[in-house]
Amino acid sequence: MQKTVGEILDMAIKREEVAYDFYMDIMHKVDDASVKDTVEFIAGEEKKHKAFLVNYKEGKFGADSLRMADVVEYRLAEYLEEPEISKTSSSEEVYLVASHREARSHQFYSELANLHGDSHLKSMLLKMANEELKHKEKMEYLYSNAAFPQTSGG
Repeated sequence: MQKTVGEILDMAIKREEVAYDFYMDIMHKVDDASVKDTVEFIAGEEKKHKAFLVNYKEGKFGADSLRMADVVEYRLAEYLEEPEISKTSSSEEVYLVASHREARSHQFYSELANLHGDSHLKSMLLKMANEELKHKEKMEYLYSNAAFPQTSGG
């Protein structure tokens, strides 16, 4: 069954709401203040994505309103197991969980875009996929810096 553009956008909006709740839940579970700040920042990004999608659905933006940027793919989430989050989770565990979450969001938008021929909707969905990939890159960068801190020896 083919979904309408409105149904697809509603599905994407819901996904961003769930992502926001996911990050806020982590923020309330962990004690590390710097991790809380980082996770709250990413939750805010998900909130911006939702606002963009709502505005797009209401016809306020074209597909060109999201910029494409090159992303570095560390691919850590693809090779490291996703841990459970608890009050005592380390910053690396939180960043790794977030990396997995963003990888799934990237896959969601990419697969959704591939269901459509060349169109403004496909272009917008591919740009949303890229946004999620940028978040994954950020989380994997934070993970690698927390898990493998720079030492004075280089």
